Amino acid sequence: MPTQNHPAAPRWGSDYLVDLMRHIGLEYVALNPGASFRGLHDSLVNYLGDAAPRMLTVLHEEHAVAIAHGYAKATGRPMGAVLHANVGLMHGSMAIFDAYCDRVPVLVFGATGPVDTARRRPWIDWLHTSKDQGALVRSFVKWDAEPASLEAARDAVLRARQIATTLPQGPTYVCFDSVLQETPCAAAPPLPPLQRYEAPRPPGLSATAAREVAERLYAARRPVILAGRVSRGEKDWQRRVALAEHCNATVLTDFKVGAAFPTRHPLHGAAPGYFMSEEGLAKLREADTILSLDWVDLAGTLQSAHGRNAVPAHVIQVSLDQTLHNGYGGEHQGLPAIDTYLMCDPDACATQVLEALRTLGPARMAPPASATPPRPAPAEESGPDGIPLTVFAGTISTRLQRNAPACLIRTNLGWPGGAHPFCHPLDYLGYDGGAGVGSGPGMSVGAALGLRHSGRLPVSVLGDGDFLMGVTAFWTAVRYEIPLLVVVANNRSFFNDEVHQEKVAIVRGRPVENKWVGQRLESPEIDIAAMARAQGALAWGPVASKTELERALDEAVEAVRSGKVAVIDARVGREYAPSMAKALARGD
Repeated sequence: MPTQNHPAAPRWGSDYLVDLMRHIGLEYVALNPGASFRGLHDSLVNYLGDAAPRMLTVLHEEHAVAIAHGYAKATGRPMGAVLHANVGLMHGSMAIFDAYCDRVPVLVFGATGPVDTARRRPWIDWLHTSKDQGALVRSFVKWDAEPASLEAARDAVLRARQIATTLPQGPTYVCFDSVLQETPCAAAPPLPPLQRYEAPRPPGLSATAAREVAERLYAARRPVILAGRVSRGEKDWQRRVALAEHCNATVLTDFKVGAAFPTRHPLHGAAPGYFMSEEGLAKLREADTILSLDWVDLAGTLQSAHGRNAVPAHVIQVSLDQTLHNGYGGEHQGLPAIDTYLMCDPDACATQVLEALRTLGPARMAPPASATPPRPAPAEESGPDGIPLTVFAGTISTRLQRNAPACLIRTNLGWPGGAHPFCHPLDYLGYDGGAGVGSGPGMSVGAALGLRHSGRLPVSVLGDGDFLMGVTAFWTAVRYEIPLLVVVANNRSFFNDEVHQEKVAIVRGRPVENKWVGQRLESPEIDIAAMARAQGALAWGPVASKTELERALDEAVEAVRSGKVAVIDARVGREYAPSMAKALARGD
């Protein structure tokens, strides 16, 4: 129904386009203003009025896409991002790449033109018009289009939504010519029933294949389940737990994706991490059957466990990811040796295999009476560079558990895997997919937006480099009253590269003590709290002890509960979590 300032029929092409965005269910679109979509901008403000989608202003195009990425991770629903011409698309391309690698649905809308050269303004329109703008990102979007009419635009947007939300999910891009936006709308094409353009049902297994997998798992003496890119649905979570219990399988999880299995369950085999821990690798070496539920980098994980030797276990891969693999990049990772390859939805597979298992006999493990008890909070410690990471993470975890429910949106690279328990799909959302730097702030804002009415406390732990590259994203959170707690693990360095420089120096017989040159964020040190305050956020720090961190967390949590954006600058030691240090030593 029309709302205030929203007439019954569109007068301009851009009116129709925003009606179309509303029709497909978009609640928000994030944008940094640009002349190529000035018609679209006007329609969002003066035609839709207070109707969805609501416009969120951002200070950088990369933030627009990153916010949509974080929102989709928290809600499972796509959000829109609008990018100005070719230049905005170039700015936003890293965030699009992240969403593609993370297999997350984002609807990216662009603008160009006028494509008709006779209608271009001198200078600027020529710079901001491309013959094939989608070519800039075509290698890492699922689909793109540049429709030339409103009817074509309707079909393109419907298709973009359908493709983005079809497994494996990912971003799509639709570009609107400025003339299409600014031409009067004489006859608006009808908007068809949305239910006829939904994504297809996730494919499952044949009954025969499901029973074969069930029989192998039930007969296995040491089965291992690698829980990777799976659903955030609570029922799917419960089925994964029941599946593991029925075949008494060890379950391993990963920090690169969101929470997939309760980490304090007796069958959870090792603390999750960005790299597999030695404990987890030992479980893999012992396994006689390995079930991969769309595990990220299955080949690399198995290689870490077995080197270049053949894997003795029977390996079952359940994944649709191959449908997106192309020759552009390497986000598909290495080629694993697989004994049974099942091209289907991992959660559909888990459901069917569980049903088949129940026909084979009773569960091989009784459901536990209670989860593993929580670890005690670490004692007060101090180090030469700041708070040790175990103390830092343990202190945050203790405060989060006191203020449950919380959602740990993401963590810094040095976060110890066992520091905080995951008991629900929304306890942890995972990393960014592309493993760059600078995505954290935008994705944190988007996830917090998606969690705004969930009752969960949104918490993001970011490295200082990540924070500094994207700090202006927090202005958007303050502007639109999106509560969020950010804790910055500030080691005053691009420390990941210090480790790399150390490895190179050792190999070349050069001074290891020079590894910090060109890496440290010192002389002068950056006032992170001041940068947060500059965006309108409340800020604490620098804090350099457990006691100071506890006090800051208590105050910041109260501020977030009252609707504020809070940032804590915590000085931490220059160190890696043990699993990451060992992975680097292995050469992973």
